Amino acid sequence: MAGASTADRGERDEAEASSAGPSGPPPPRLRLPRLRTLVVSGVLLALIGAGVVWVLYGSQWLRVERVTASGTDVLTPGQVREAAAVPVGAPLVSVDTGAIEERIRRSLPRVDSVDVVRSWPHGIGLKVTERKPVLLIEDAGNSGKFIEVDHEGVRFATVDKAPKGVPRLELTPDQAGAAASLRRFGTDRLLREAVRVAGNLPAAVGRDTRTVRVRSYDDISLGLTGGRTVVWGSAEKGGAKGRVLRGLMKAAPKASHFDVSVPTAPASSGS
Repeated sequence: MAGASTADRGERDEAEASSAGPSGPPPPRLRLPRLRTLVVSGVLLALIGAGVVWVLYGSQWLRVERVTASGTDVLTPGQVREAAAVPVGAPLVSVDTGAIEERIRRSLPRVDSVDVVRSWPHGIGLKVTERKPVLLIEDAGNSGKFIEVDHEGVRFATVDKAPKGVPRLELTPDQAGAAASLRRFGTDRLLREAVRVAGNLPAAVGRDTRTVRVRSYDDISLGLTGGRTVVWGSAEKGGAKGRVLRGLMKAAPKASHFDVSVPTAPASSGS
């Protein structure tokens, strides 16, 4: 009996392949237990998140109960706390630290910088740095009072009593050179130049300096204790001038007049 033809074998193979279904493993299916686990996990995460929000904002556990201030010198901690106006009783996480810093700066010009930190679970800490005067200006509108000027030339406070060890600024616009310098540079610029000079004085010289006299941009001099004087010139090359002045004063301790306006050619005189 003759075997099946090639055509018959082809039809039979196709029928068998069709009945066997597609090759390879069946597609994965999401089983019910796994779906239930995902739903439960999502609910738990939502509950945890809601709990955290309630603890931070709604509960009484993490609220502001105390405010501390540190770093004060002339100011008192009470003044800083009052200026800060921290909302006691508010949720600690919601306290606007930037707004607190702004209130302190606006109310207390003596404050140079302030750092507001949360101290969990109930505190706010205020760390301030006060401005330090490097020069004093006699207040023309208030006899006997002085305006304090810091290292940046900022006039930050008026005081009744001059702090010890802080020189006074003397501007002399009555002279022709000073008047021209004031017109060209302005009072604020000359003030900043005087501040630069005061900042470059060696510590020992700074303690003995009583006045910084500014006649013009490049004519600045110092009045020291014991009637001694220093011709400083402009504020340029202040570091070199300070070092040279210190050396001059050691070499000629009895001199009463020093000139460091040209630091490469200093001079001293008097006895």
